Amino acid sequence: MSPSALNIEDLRRLAKRRLTRGLFEFCDRGSEDDVALRHNRDALERIKLRSRVLNDTSSRHTKSKLFCKPVDMPLVIGPTGPAGFVWYRGETALARAAAKAGIPFTVASTSNTPMEQIVEKGGGGRLWYHLYVWRDMEVSLKAVPRAEAAGFEALVLTVDSTVPYNREFDVRNGTTMPVRLTPQNIADLITHPRWLFGTIGRYVLADGHLPRYVNIDMPNGLSSADARDFLFKNDTLDWDFLKRIRDMWSRKLVVKGILHADDAAKCAECGVDAVVISNHGGIASDSALAPIAVLPSVVREVGDRMTVIVDSGFRRGSDILKGLALGADAVIVGRATLYGVSAAGEPGATRALEILQAEMHRTMGVMGLTRIADITRDHVVLPHELPL
Repeated sequence: MSPSALNIEDLRRLAKRRLTRGLFEFCDRGSEDDVALRHNRDALERIKLRSRVLNDTSSRHTKSKLFCKPVDMPLVIGPTGPAGFVWYRGETALARAAAKAGIPFTVASTSNTPMEQIVEKGGGGRLWYHLYVWRDMEVSLKAVPRAEAAGFEALVLTVDSTVPYNREFDVRNGTTMPVRLTPQNIADLITHPRWLFGTIGRYVLADGHLPRYVNIDMPNGLSSADARDFLFKNDTLDWDFLKRIRDMWSRKLVVKGILHADDAAKCAECGVDAVVISNHGGIASDSALAPIAVLPSVVREVGDRMTVIVDSGFRRGSDILKGLALGADAVIVGRATLYGVSAAGEPGATRALEILQAEMHRTMGVMGLTRIADITRDHVVLPHELPL
């Protein structure tokens, strides 16, 4: 891992150099004009932290609890489907980095490593499984008992992605998942040999095929066109479906993609254990609200009934503290660790988490805080509260 990686943006630049343009933009961008992507960052940057002085912070730490179990920091690595495309067995690398950092890791539905293998080789940490529901609902649901049998702690159901994303740049770049050669991307592939041979080449040599979705029970022998059709999101999901998932899954159930307090309340009524306030990192809708702006209303509505998590746009340890001060129990990061694993595999992902924890630790000292539990609403100032 390069010693020049001092922050998440440094890891982003290293990832950009190693990956093809198409794959990097697939990981890095949002949708349409990237308005929501930018707004996620703008909304976080406009929030300010209020420091208190002359408090002894020499014994400060970032330890907390999530689902009544200890974590070394209130952070979760979220589901990032391209992890296995950017690095050979990238999901296992992320799992091991998370285990070392003492935080959970969420395995994406579209991962390229069998979920059982991630459990076996992922370092023994806390693992959550992410569920997309495809056009064939019954086939999609086969992953639920499989994840439970494998020992996953929580099931994360994404509910804000029931239609295809409008990512025009992917079309122009010829980017498809799973990766395949197209006239648009062949030059991009051959001019990035570190990724081509270090990732794709390793899959071919070790597994005898290109990376593919091994945790989705797709029929054998599908053509590329049929596979894309199979992987259309299911737009029939409703509250009865959520109740069905609740009945199927006996462990912690997390619903990801909430942007309205009323929907969070309905999740609580359905027996959901946690909600993730999320706009999918700006991917699902380019006109979406920034999750950090929605967080206070959701906390007021359900904060005493369920765990509240927030994601989208978090790149600094100070960002994480802002989310916690506004009532979140934890923050999910996706791109931050994806940049790390893209740049250098497990050491890169570990470096991303080290950066975020060090920034949290330092900022807590500036704020006069010793424990995560001491962070309150009084420690943040929202834009409309700023003094003239």
